[in-house]
Amino acid sequence: MAIREHSLMEHTSIDYTKITQSSSFQQLMRAKKKFILPLTLFFLIFYFALPILTSYSNVLNSPAIGPISWAWLFAFAQFIMTWALCTLYSKRAANFDEMVEQIKQEAKEGGSV
Repeated sequence: MAIREHSLMEHTSIDYTKITQSSSFQQLMRAKKKFILPLTLFFLIFYFALPILTSYSNVLNSPAIGPISWAWLFAFAQFIMTWALCTLYSKRAANFDEMVEQIKQEAKEGGSV
């Protein structure tokens, strides 16, 4: 049992402080922040615009296409926006995963992480 615990300790002895201070990790965090922050702000503004505009103004009450008002189009656009952002994030997350794998490889090799 002691051999098994020793083997497990060898695999988990990772210097996370060194990894977080590495240029590769810092680059990953900058890239994620540069991508996630603007999209989150856009999502929140777009999402809360509908209840705010319908509660405090009549801007979306006018007909857009026949009897369908702008409020209905805006509400439908929120579904499209959510799917688009999810798709965009999924594709970008693949790039982030590649960066993480590179960082893990550098840490495993003990190189300049």
